Amino acid sequence: MIDFQFLAETFAALVAGVPLTLRLAVSAVGLGAMLALLITWMRLCGIAPFSWSAQLYVFLFRSTPLLVQIFLIYFGLPALGINVPAYWSGVIALGLNSGGFQAEIVRAGIESIDRGQSEAARSIGMSRFQTLIFILVPQAVRRVIPPLTNELITLVKSSSLLSAIAALELTHAGQLIIARTFAPFEIYAAVAVIYLLIVSLLSRASALLEQRVFVNY
Repeated sequence: MIDFQFLAETFAALVAGVPLTLRLAVSAVGLGAMLALLITWMRLCGIAPFSWSAQLYVFLFRSTPLLVQIFLIYFGLPALGINVPAYWSGVIALGLNSGGFQAEIVRAGIESIDRGQSEAARSIGMSRFQTLIFILVPQAVRRVIPPLTNELITLVKSSSLLSAIAALELTHAGQLIIARTFAPFEIYAAVAVIYLLIVSLLSRASALLEQRVFVNY
């Protein structure tokens, strides 16, 4: 039988991991967004080596497990003399991974815009970069906001993998309590409920944002 009194007593300790989980996800989305813009420009700039490099980046980070990427940064880089704390290893790994997915989202959003607008911008002397930044990206933003908010939700859930490197996010906070109390079912059930609440709130915010975007579009 579930001990609700025990859960109430440990709830505060569990919730202490929520802010770090959210900070990790938001920081990773921000890093991923910057990388996505760079990767998108590289793919669309018309310079073959840049385009190939961007495609290779997207392929590698979308085709390998996120947990392996986390281990490469946290455990692999020290072998090269680069020590990265668990928190920043998490941000970097999640951000690099997210950058590959966001790049595809941004690219699809940009390529969905009428090609005539790019041709018109080029006809008045704008460079590819200027066309991308001043003409295509502002219009694509409306189209990519919904999938990008979904990417934030994905990163919130994926942050649980950082418990493997002892980053003190929600799942690892639960593991620490389990190590002390030997009550895995109750704690993991509580962790799952907290994730469910976070994702539900973010999903609702995403739906409202999507409504607002398309109403004003």
